[in-house]
Amino acid sequence: MMATYIAIDLGLKRIGLALSAGAGIVTPLPAVERRNRDQAARDVKKVLDEYEATTVVVGIPMGSTTEDEMRRRVAHFMNLVDFKGEIAYQDESHSSQEAEALMKGEIRYKRDGRIDSLSAKIILERYLITL
Repeated sequence: MMATYIAIDLGLKRIGLALSAGAGIVTPLPAVERRNRDQAARDVKKVLDEYEATTVVVGIPMGSTTEDEMRRRVAHFMNLVDFKGEIAYQDESHSSQEAEALMKGEIRYKRDGRIDSLSAKIILERYLITL
């Protein structure tokens, strides 16, 4: 069975998502608007099920003072999602700034989740390089 990776950029307002279905090509997916934790977990679970994800790669700020706290928050959120596959962590440092730089000139900055999902794409690309 081919590995399917979904990256998550976990934010307080939106959750960016990106997909790689084994070929190394990473595609941003529509972000999940976060109204509350339970709704966000259900919506993320739907995406993981739809694409039959085998591994979830979650971006966290590694080496920062908040790394341990973020790992706890991510673990709690993934428990709500009830994902049975592998969960991997990838350094997300500066991924949002990279995503914003990629979008400059293309479209005006909107808070519609595209930046969040581009950040997830960058996180997943970083992870796949390490495999």
